[in-house]
Amino acid sequence: MGNVNIVEQIMSLVGLLVLVFFAYRIYQKLSEKPKLWKVFVIIMVGLFAFTFNISMFGIMVKIPVLPLGVWILYAIFRKKEEQWQVYRRFAWLGFVMNFVFVITTLVAVPINQMMYPENEPASYISTIHDASIVHIHPSAEKSSLNKEILLKEIGRLKEEPVRSHEWYNETDMYDPDKEVIERFPYQLVGFKPKWGSGLNTIVYIEKDGKGLLIQKINFIFGRNTR
Repeated sequence: MGNVNIVEQIMSLVGLLVLVFFAYRIYQKLSEKPKLWKVFVIIMVGLFAFTFNISMFGIMVKIPVLPLGVWILYAIFRKKEEQWQVYRRFAWLGFVMNFVFVITTLVAVPINQMMYPENEPASYISTIHDASIVHIHPSAEKSSLNKEILLKEIGRLKEEPVRSHEWYNETDMYDPDKEVIERFPYQLVGFKPKWGSGLNTIVYIEKDGKGLLIQKINFIFGRNTR
C-alpha cells in the first residue's frame, strides 16, 4: 500500500461513523421502515449540493450552499407525500453531512501538521534503507550517498527560503562563454517519508552536499555551515 495520509483517512472514517449514527437514529424512529438500500440511495443523492471553493488553513474546501440533491428528491416524490415524509430526513441528512465532512477535513489539518511538521525534513525523509542518489545534470561530479551522515544531518538542517532568481542567474544557459553549473545536480531516490504522512516529494541535493531542496513546499532545508 502506498503512503497515505492516515489523519485524513481517520477523520473521513469519523465522518462516516457520524453519518451512520444519525441515519440509524432516524431509521429506528420510523414506524414503517423502508428498505436499507433505498435509505442509502436517498442519503447519497442528498449529498449532492451546489458548493463554492474557499481556501482555509492552506487547503481548498467545498462549502455547500444549495441542497441540489434534496431538491431533486423532492421533485421525484412531490406527488408521493407519504414516501417523501419518510425519505426527507435522510435526504437532509445527506446535505448536512457535507458540513460534517468539511469540519473533519479542517480538524485534520492541525493534527496532521502536529504529527508531520512541514518545516522538518524528517517528515519527508524518514526511511533511507533503499535510498541512493542519481546525477541529473552534466556538472554533477561522481559521488555516492552516505546514509549514516544523511540521517545524522537531517535533524540539523535549517529552513531557508528559495532564491530562485539568484539560482537561475547562476545557471544561465544562454551565455555561451559561461560554464553551466547546476546548484542541485543530484536527486535523492528510494527514500520514504514518515509513515502515514501522505507526503509525496522530490528531493534534490546541493552540489556541495550541504543542502536539500524539497520541491513540495519550495524551501531549502538546511545548509551545514560548519
